[in-house]
Amino acid sequence: MKTYSIATIPGDGIGKEVVPAGQQVLEALAASSGSLRFEFENFDWGGDHYRRHGVMMPADGLPALRDKDAILFGSAGDPHIPDHITLWGLRLAICQGFDQYANVRPTRILPGIDTPLKRCGPDDLNWVIVRENSEGEYAGVGGRVHQGHPIEAATDVSMMTRAGVERIMRFAFKLARSRPRKLLTVITKSNAQRHAMVMWDEIALQVAKEFPDVTWDKELVDASTARMINRPASLDTIVATNLHADILSDLAAALAGSLGIAPTGNIDPERRYPSMFEPIHGSAFDIMGKGLANPVGTFWSVVMMLEHLGEPEAAARVMKAIEQVTANPELHTRDLGGKAGTADVTRAVCDLLAGGTQRRAA
Repeated sequence: MKTYSIATIPGDGIGKEVVPAGQQVLEALAASSGSLRFEFENFDWGGDHYRRHGVMMPADGLPALRDKDAILFGSAGDPHIPDHITLWGLRLAICQGFDQYANVRPTRILPGIDTPLKRCGPDDLNWVIVRENSEGEYAGVGGRVHQGHPIEAATDVSMMTRAGVERIMRFAFKLARSRPRKLLTVITKSNAQRHAMVMWDEIALQVAKEFPDVTWDKELVDASTARMINRPASLDTIVATNLHADILSDLAAALAGSLGIAPTGNIDPERRYPSMFEPIHGSAFDIMGKGLANPVGTFWSVVMMLEHLGEPEAAARVMKAIEQVTANPELHTRDLGGKAGTADVTRAVCDLLAGGTQRRAA
């Protein structure tokens, strides 16, 4: 029997509801498989920890996670704490501390879910967005001077390195090569950003020579938003900078039906550190504690985690259960136009993993 050590960090808002739901799904999977076992350790870091201790996570937080096989994360964000504190104090502290430089966000239309796009079938929108996750616009380089005075100035510098761009380009080309269409689109803004983004383009061209079997093209980020809507079938694997992919992946999730169903993997491809998996929907404090959160994004993140751990059959079982549940309109949560709650969807997925049938929503 294989045993995996999983760190759970619910974080803030609905993360405290969907991460326990994700743990339930993994426990149901283990109970039905007979060959897998998961050991969980929960870390109560986030806004509440900040109110008690003045930091989002303790100073020894990273060492406490270091020996885990993977991390299941909920969200970072609290309406009573500035966003830059919650983000840099927890999520980015883990991503950068463990050099999880590849943020991977699959997007496709799941069974039973309507897309806002007209004339778009499930095969027309099946993308993977690769986001550079360690530098670029979110490198944290910059500062403020003369605060409160008329001459106040603030800078945020987009810092790109050749090593950082080369490694994310190679990761994206390898991922594109592994998919049936072997198609990659490189997102840029080199017409206006004439230094770092020009280097980004040059490195893409150089790395592309290592992958002659991958067809690739280049698209300006503003034009790519229109392309995602008007010609979704022309895209497959997409690679972009930290900021550009952050924005495009939310657009992609909305076009696929809801931010509530979208997963993310923050990956260290070299496996020096544990990778972290999370839904992209954020803390959603407006529905916190009401049992309304859609846990599908967390369950799909669990699928990505299982794939990363080298358990493709287990991942496929969970994905099949997810698709059976989304195909049932009675198990759609409010973001999908339904009335089901977090617990209803979680029970249904767990029942399917146990070899049972879906229960009706309460």
